[in-house]
Amino acid sequence: MQVLDTKMKHLLAQVQKPARYMGNEWNARKKDHAAAAVKMVLAFPDLYEVGMSNQGLKILYDSVNNRPDMLMERVFAPGTDMEALLRDYDMPLFALESGKPLTEFDLIGFSLQYELSYTNTLNMLDLGRIPLFTEQRHDKVPLVIGGGPCAFNPEPLAPFFDFFILGESEECLPEILSLLKDWKKEVTSRQDLLVRFSGQEGVYVPSLYRPVYRGEKLEKLEKEEPGVPEVVKKRLIRDLDNAPYPTAPVIPYMQTIHDRAVVELFRGCSRGCRFCQAGYIFRPVRRRSREKIIETACEQIAKTGYEELSLASLSSTDYPQLDQLIEELDRTLAGEQVKCNLPSLRLDSYSIKLADRLHRGKRSNLTFAPEAATERLRRVIRKNISEEEIFTALGDALDAGWQGFKLYFMIGLPTETETDVEAIVDLCFRIRQYFRRKAGRKISISVSVSTFVPKAHTPFQWEPQLPLADVLARQELLQQGFKKMPGVDLSWHDAETSFLEAVFARGDRRLAQALELAYSLGCRFDGWTEYFSMPLWRQAFQETGVKPEYYAQRRFAYDDVLPWDHLDCGVEREIFIREHRRAFSSDMTDQGEPQ
Repeated sequence: MQVLDTKMKHLLAQVQKPARYMGNEWNARKKDHAAAAVKMVLAFPDLYEVGMSNQGLKILYDSVNNRPDMLMERVFAPGTDMEALLRDYDMPLFALESGKPLTEFDLIGFSLQYELSYTNTLNMLDLGRIPLFTEQRHDKVPLVIGGGPCAFNPEPLAPFFDFFILGESEECLPEILSLLKDWKKEVTSRQDLLVRFSGQEGVYVPSLYRPVYRGEKLEKLEKEEPGVPEVVKKRLIRDLDNAPYPTAPVIPYMQTIHDRAVVELFRGCSRGCRFCQAGYIFRPVRRRSREKIIETACEQIAKTGYEELSLASLSSTDYPQLDQLIEELDRTLAGEQVKCNLPSLRLDSYSIKLADRLHRGKRSNLTFAPEAATERLRRVIRKNISEEEIFTALGDALDAGWQGFKLYFMIGLPTETETDVEAIVDLCFRIRQYFRRKAGRKISISVSVSTFVPKAHTPFQWEPQLPLADVLARQELLQQGFKKMPGVDLSWHDAETSFLEAVFARGDRRLAQALELAYSLGCRFDGWTEYFSMPLWRQAFQETGVKPEYYAQRRFAYDDVLPWDHLDCGVEREIFIREHRRAFSSDMTDQGEPQ
């Protein structure tokens, strides 16, 4: 250990941001390895400043470390400078709290938040000296587990992971660790342990299932062991008030993406946007009580010193009597100089009034997501807001003194035409003109345009992504339109990264070989523009015989077997089919209630 410490001092002097690797932060939990019956490291396959902004990581860290016989530490994807040094000095990737290599833990758990982190996941395993494929690991090698949104279709990662937790993990993970603790006392095989895990609700063990293909199509997934469930149901926390939640989260030494106290108001969303995976996989809506929210907020502020509190949820303004909650928080935290904020605002007057109140006279920018610029297309995606409501909300914001606006749109949505794309330019032009007439001053407007990615467990899971050439053409159409609109800043997501995201979002196990090759060719941080390399990915697909367009741009039929059909998100297939049909019906006035 002393040698590692000496080497680490030398390494930290050579990297760009040493605070990513130092550990010892305020509220970090440093437990005795010798006293812990079971030891886990929680891995986030992106940079420290990204991972430390993830609330799920904080919840799991707290829920495991509150158990006296269990230990959880953290590890993040090293920056390219640190990776090079680890390889040059022949040092393994290590956990922050103890500095111990990953091989000294019983289990490595990856938080899988987005598909473009998959090459980082393989890189972290390799740097940690963990064999990439499950079949190469003997009983003494740490188990590798995955969770998070990507676990709802983890098939491209299946050969690399021992098991996944589907759904919410804060109760399930300690149960898994208890089973692991008991297994360590016995003389049984790793296979026996995995079969035991498969009996836990929410646990999916890919090696216990075998995909069967007919030509290019997936025909079925066969069970390899008796007693294994045909369909794995997600794990759900029903009572949020009594669920684990951190009141003393780790405080980083460096600036992170979201550097503030966070209290979760509720889980789930009742809006039913047809493109939104989170809105379906986190159903049903479950709320924390007002009393629990205030208690948790006060504890977090007292134990962290933060001066900003985020009231987080998928659609925070849907919390009942939110204005009364904010009033009570203001009274309770009076004198603490704490500012509350809402990370998600709807385009309505109620949201504007809340934002105005929360910012207490400091009005810079507001962010809204109309997603589509025509009412027809907004009805297709179930973003039920009229143009009149958009202008009313923006007018209310101007009257309240807001100085700038960021608007999010999406291209490539099902049924979209070039007219819908041109409508983005037209709507933004009219908003700009409206601001000039009403405000009499310069108002900052920025527009961000992403590309639709079809996701598993949504009504649009059967829909293809727009071909890459068409996406690029529509981006060019926008660029030309906004050139005639000085003062409006336009940005867009890279079309090729959105294509790759769609490939893996709808992929199956046949992608694993291409993923491994892309990693070995040098692909890292695929979600970061400065590191992404489509030529390397094309090489990997070509050499492994994978046709990426088959996954991203294929239109599934209702009777097709989908790679994620054996994983139950809690929403019946018939509901997805019904919502998909409603989106394309000639009469979209009766949208029905989301379920």
